Amino acid sequence: MKVLYKANDKLQFELEGSGQKEIFKELALIQEIFGEAKCGMCGSTNIKFVVRNVDGNDYYELRCSDCGAILAFGQHKKGGTLFPKRKDDNGNYLPHSGWHKWTKDKE
Repeated sequence: MKVLYKANDKLQFELEGSGQKEIFKELALIQEIFGEAKCGMCGSTNIKFVVRNVDGNDYYELRCSDCGAILAFGQHKKGGTLFPKRKDDNGNYLPHSGWHKWTKDKE
């Protein structure tokens, strides 16, 4: 089976799988990472994909070009896939669906 999936006005994916379950899994992966339509802080659709490298480590995020908020992505230890960070270290959902603005820690 082949499926064309349009994630938004800028991104379209061609997926291939042997059946419904495989296509479903592929769609779920694409939607989780590339399906974010707007900034969770200000609602702008002017968001972009950013990869930062700090000390040899890559950090993946979506960044709002209007308000500067980011949605950070974590990396699964196995499989090399990404996931949006929508929960804190205690498993509680973050406000704004994980979108936040960086603030310098108070000393």
